[in-house]
Parts: sequence; C-alpha cells; structure tokens
Amino acid sequence: MADRTSPSPRADDAAPTRSWWGWGDPAQALPDAECAALATLVPGAAETALPVPSIASLELPPVRVSAPRTLAHLVSGDPADRAGHTYGKAFRDVVRALNGDLAAAPDLVAFPRKERDVVDLLDWAAGAGVAVIPYGAGSSVVGGVEYRAGAHAGVVSMDLSGMDRVLETDRVSRAARIQAGALGPILEAQLRPHGLTLRHFPQSFEFSTLGGWLATRAGGHYATLHTHIDDLTASLRVVTPAGVSESLRLPGSGAGPSPDRLFLGSEGTLGIITEAWMRLQDRPVHKASASVLFDRFPAAVDAVRAIAQSGLHPANCRLLDPGEAALAGVASEGRSILVLGVESAHHPVGGRLAELVALARDHGGSSPAGGSPASGGSAVGAWRSAFLRMPYVRDGLARMSVISETFETACTWDRFPELYEAVRRDLGAAVRAATGAEGLINCRFTHVYPDGPAPYFTVIAPGRRGSEVAMWDEIKAAAMRTLGEHRATVTHHHAVGRDHRPGYDRQRPEPFAEVLRAAKRTLDPAGILNPGVLFDPAG
Repeated sequence: MADRTSPSPRADDAAPTRSWWGWGDPAQALPDAECAALATLVPGAAETALPVPSIASLELPPVRVSAPRTLAHLVSGDPADRAGHTYGKAFRDVVRALNGDLAAAPDLVAFPRKERDVVDLLDWAAGAGVAVIPYGAGSSVVGGVEYRAGAHAGVVSMDLSGMDRVLETDRVSRAARIQAGALGPILEAQLRPHGLTLRHFPQSFEFSTLGGWLATRAGGHYATLHTHIDDLTASLRVVTPAGVSESLRLPGSGAGPSPDRLFLGSEGTLGIITEAWMRLQDRPVHKASASVLFDRFPAAVDAVRAIAQSGLHPANCRLLDPGEAALAGVASEGRSILVLGVESAHHPVGGRLAELVALARDHGGSSPAGGSPASGGSAVGAWRSAFLRMPYVRDGLARMSVISETFETACTWDRFPELYEAVRRDLGAAVRAATGAEGLINCRFTHVYPDGPAPYFTVIAPGRRGSEVAMWDEIKAAAMRTLGEHRATVTHHHAVGRDHRPGYDRQRPEPFAEVLRAAKRTLDPAGILNPGVLFDPAG
C-alpha cells in the first residue's frame, strides 16, 4: 500500500533531562530565592527552602539481586538510575526525595531495547521472585511506580524509554503502530512528516510515555469528545509472564468483551504494554480561542453544562472557579473564567467559537476587558503559562514545607453543586485539623461530558517541617472519603496506583475485584508485576 510506511525515522528530539527528585526539567526548577518569595504568600510556611540532596550524598539500600550474565547489559545498579526510579512525582514523593528517604529504591533498573528483552527479563524475574515495576517516564502522582509490597527477593524498575519508535504508519486509515516507551514529543516528531498527530496532550506530555498513558487511562488534550487515551486506542500488544497478548486492529467490534479493556488502566500489574496501534488525526490548521468571565460561579457551571450538551465539542473547555482564576492570575474580584478553544484540520472554526461564546453569554458571561472573544485576549495565554508552570511551583512549595495536593474526580451534573460545597467544607475542616491553618481549596474543570464534569481540586496549606508526608496523607484520606460519600470517582485520569487504593477498593464492585485477581493469577502466576496496585498482592 503506497500510504503504508514502516518504520518512521528516529526523531531528532532527544529525550529531555529529567529531575531525579521533582518534576520535569531540573533547569526549570525554582531557585531558592523564588521558593522563599512564593512561601510569603502562604502564612505559616517555612522560612528556608529544603536543600536538594546530591546523588552522592544519598544512602541507598544495598543491591540484593544480580541479573544473569545474558541480561547484565540491560540492567544498571548506578545510584543515579536507582534514585531516579524510586518514586513518581506526587507531593509525598518529592518530600521524601528531598529528605533523602530512598528506602524504596529498586535494586536494579532495566532498560530493554526490544520486546524480546522484556520477555527475557520477565522470565528471569518470575523464576527469581523479583518484582518488576513497569516505568515509562515516572510522572505518576499516585504511587504507581513505587514498590511497597515488601515480600520479593528484589525489585527491578523496567524503563521502557528505549522502545520509542513509530514502527508503522497507515495513512489511509490514519493509524500508527507505536512502541510504548515513546515520550510525547518524540512520538509527535515521528508523526509530523506524515501530517498526522495523536493529539493527546496531558500536562505531563513532555515527561510521560504512550505506554504510561495507556496503562493509566490518561486524560489528554480534548476537554470534550476524545478525552481519554482509550478513545484513541485501536489495539494493544502486551507481554505477560504467561505469554504475549495482541488484539486485532479494527474500527469497532462486538465480539465479546474487549481484550484491550483488560489492559487499559491495568497499571502494569497484568502485563507490560510494549506497543499499540493508535488512531490518529490530521494536524489542525485552524484554531481559535476565547475567554469568558462570570460574576457567579453557579452561572458559569450552568454555561459549561449547556456547552457540553450542545454537540459543539470544543477542544478546550476549562472553567476556573474564583480561587483558581486568581491563583492563575487570569481573573480577580471573585470572578470565574471559562477558557474555550476550537480547532480543525479542514475548515475555519470562527463560527463554532462564536456559538460557544454566545452560549456562555446567555448564562451571564462577558468578555474580559481589553480581550477579543475571537482571539481569546490575554487570559488564555496567561492560563496556559500558569498551567504548564504549576508542577514546578508545587515543587517549590514543597521545599518550603507547604502542603500542595491536587485531586481530580468526575460526577454527574446534578451532583456537582453539592460535591463542590462538600469538598470546600469537609476538606477545609480536614486541612484545619491536619495543619492548624486555613487552607486554600480551589477548583477547575479539566474535562466535561454531556452528563457531568471532571472537577480538579487544588489544596494549599502550610505544613510542619518533618511532618509534611503525614499531613498530606491525612488530607488525601479525607478527600477520598468525601468523594466516595458523594458518589464521585476517586480518580478521573490520574489512575489508582497505591495512593488511591482505599478509595478505589470502596468504589469497585467486589465481583469485578475477584475477576481482576483471577486475571492476575492467570497472567502473572508468580505475582511479580507491580504488586499492590489495583488490589493486594497474593499472600
């Protein structure tokens, strides 16, 4: 087929340097002076920033296992590799790393280059009783890549980032077969010459992989319609200790339960995703954005519900409540702001944007002073900058012992007003109990559906140095209780990991839990794959 290519040239985009202790590019981390200045906005914060330990100063646990000679070239016991693969990027991970607590460090880090390497490593690990933690780029914020089970002979973190090629492109069907270790920028660079894009842009885009998105059912660029990576998945190839599972690539099928659904969201405990056929799009050439202000948050919520049910499918539909809008620097005086965006590869989008803005105005919205609805004014750019910068700000706050937690959920429209008030009231009380101070609790919508929104809450409060993790755990537990009480999911797109397990155990139907455990026994009889996520390890 003339429009079928295999494989794409390796992208020029080199994998970015990643911080071993915090978010993203270490060059973008806040310097001490900026951390201290930021902390002045949080009464009760520490006066000095926690120093960032050097790799040489870390006390890592001794290595307990060694790979056989035939696999030795694939593994590393280097302290920098072990430290960088110990935790994800949740607040509690950052604080423990800053305090040099690397007790959970893996014994070895494996770097497979091809699927056969994955098979061989799993065969050795199963025979040796060594736990294997699949690792894409380590951006988990729910304890998804941290070993906590404690019953294995050793632990290997399996880093898939060396498997990052677009292996085959089907231009006619707009699909590509892609290795799971491809980081977002590397993946897109290989699709660009074909005029195609996956168009899946989570906040972690630079520092997360296709396999990670699939294993965690990540949410991406689109606020409506194509919200989760599930929607873009045509078929999966997964290596399990019991064998390789590969589903048939089809536009749709009613042939029994979907095999892909077993592995999407399985977080590496049932198998290691090595490649996938993904549905692509033509690259958009028409884009437009706008922002709309609201004096009343309930009116803004009603406007977003009308937009979500309109069938206009905006690519971006982010609603920030007054606290979140002020924190991002895009609105003041207690006003909420709605950020809208539309795009298309084929036709102008100005008319659709105008319809969306009109819907918002029908519910009391107005354009920001000095901003054009057609261009979005300055608010859209300011929001985007604040959005991308926020993880680095979180790390800066952590260095000043400021508790900074985010959690996302989803609920139906009829339940949202009560949930919003309950989170602000009940979690506010939990923050006061844990920290002795009034916390900041803000909300924004990240994704919206015809039947409900996906609210994303931010909590900021001063912590006590040395007690930050315990205080964070207390606040997290309170958030999970509140979500469960109001029949909201414990996670919309951040996965379960180990941090969300208590809430997930209450949300998940018990017969389904038994099915998952049975699948685990069949696919991973030695119980080595990411033990402790989704359900307890055997025994």
